[in-house]
Amino acid sequence: MSLKEKIQADTKEAMVKKDQLKVSVLRMLMASVFNKGKEKRAKLSKDEEDLEKLGELSQLNDEETLEVISSEAKKRRDSIEQYQKGNRQDLADQEKKELEILMAYLPEQMPEEEVRKLVKAKIEELGAGGPQDTGKVMGALMSQLKGKVEGNLVNKIVQEELKQ
Repeated sequence: MSLKEKIQADTKEAMVKKDQLKVSVLRMLMASVFNKGKEKRAKLSKDEEDLEKLGELSQLNDEETLEVISSEAKKRRDSIEQYQKGNRQDLADQEKKELEILMAYLPEQMPEEEVRKLVKAKIEELGAGGPQDTGKVMGALMSQLKGKVEGNLVNKIVQEELKQ
């Protein structure tokens, strides 16, 4: 069962259980996945003439679906931060509930200590010497850590390690 199919099945289950929040979040997620699929199809339609083949090629794989989920989770984290700054705890709590639902579809996040070890190893491997190498280190790390850890955390750790 693909990730997209799991989300669809969970949506149906939430509808049966009358869990309005979960239904709402999963429908929003499916809309985002659908839109990402349309974007992919539009890009591919310039090269591909066969409509049947185009339909198959434009389906999102699990990795692309995970990117969409990560993006939606990041939006929730940013909203939580903004609502807390604006003293709107009620809205921040709502976003936290939505984030919890989304996190169920993401792989378990790596602990900070593990990320720090990987960052140190990558800095050593690339021979990065200072803050000017942040982009080089980030590019190399994020390709292997995608979905497993937030980019903000990796960036913070990379900058800390490069300053030393």
